[in-house]
Amino acid sequence: MSDFAEPLSRLIQEFKRLPGIGQKSAQRIAFHVLRAERGDCERLAQAILDVKDKLGICRICNNVSDGELCPYCRDPHRDASQICVVEEPHNILPIETTRTFEGLYHVLHGAISPLKGIGPEQLKIKNLISRLEGAQVREIILATNPTVEGEATAAYLARLLKPLGVKVSRIAMGIPVGSDIEFADEVTMSKSLENRREM
Repeated sequence: MSDFAEPLSRLIQEFKRLPGIGQKSAQRIAFHVLRAERGDCERLAQAILDVKDKLGICRICNNVSDGELCPYCRDPHRDASQICVVEEPHNILPIETTRTFEGLYHVLHGAISPLKGIGPEQLKIKNLISRLEGAQVREIILATNPTVEGEATAAYLARLLKPLGVKVSRIAMGIPVGSDIEFADEVTMSKSLENRREM
């Protein structure tokens, strides 16, 4: 038997299905919704429905888009000679916040993971290859996550892309700025040493 009325209990269960939301957080959010004005709830519900109804995938880079092309692919000022490859659409934001990369993106929608049954065929790799045909792409930057799956994906893409005559680079990894070396694990420390640069 639930401790809450059925509609509230159902709302809590739905919030719990969201990533990073446990029982307590789901309850707090559900009670916030319960106390909110009806208009606020309608706007929230409409925003959720709009995400499902009005967004799609960019036909060039696979980023989330409200049109045929995403804002980056539509922007004529972006440097078309560089393509940064990321695993998921949300991986673009941290790169954009640096304000240092002016090229285009390519979203794979995942990473190679044999244990999860995800191979190269399940990723958006074919249209990355087709983007290189007849284009002025000089460099592909592999910005997959520094996980086993991300590393495997980067290695696979590097082997696939290098014979096509394009420069393939990998983002550097290592100790984050502002942290202490004493708290770095051996893999992070190893990557930091590998990716050192001359001063």
